[in-house]
Amino acid sequence: MDGCGGGFVIWLTGIPGSGKSTIAKRLKEVLKSKGLCVEHLDGDEVRPWLSPEAGFSREDRVRHLRRVAFVSHLLARNGVVVIASFVSPYRETRDLARELNKGYFVEVYVKCPVEVAIERDPKGLYKKALKGEIKNMTGIQDVYEPPENPEVVVETDKESVDESVKKVLDYLIEAGYIEG
Repeated sequence: MDGCGGGFVIWLTGIPGSGKSTIAKRLKEVLKSKGLCVEHLDGDEVRPWLSPEAGFSREDRVRHLRRVAFVSHLLARNGVVVIASFVSPYRETRDLARELNKGYFVEVYVKCPVEVAIERDPKGLYKKALKGEIKNMTGIQDVYEPPENPEVVVETDKESVDESVKKVLDYLIEAGYIEG
């Protein structure tokens, strides 16, 4: 290791507008304050670099998330705590990420009703999808397969960001990933 300690992957999944990036940013601040080396891989920031050719078909999404899972693996095995915040709508790609990062993977389901996400709509994606300007929008024209056995479930329509982050931190402490 490079002095950073043991790396692991925190994979936040949920529909667009559920709060993944918001939770990830706060979680990163807290983990960095504990002296950990942390990298946040966010869908909006990573896609142009890892998959600039990709659209939003199932095949393109799977290919892109396979790349993200591998990058997460490379970082984690070198002592970095990776926070990956991606819609990642299909169980098969999340299962692949789990398998690739076996033994150091924490799936966090950022649960939020689509109606609440539509109200939030921080990027205007739902509005465009409902008008037919965007195709394959998760939660509208494309499916989101909720995790069956995530390590942590946060409910962003019922909890504050700090409450959601605390749930993740409590799990990380309980599971031995970090100290209290």
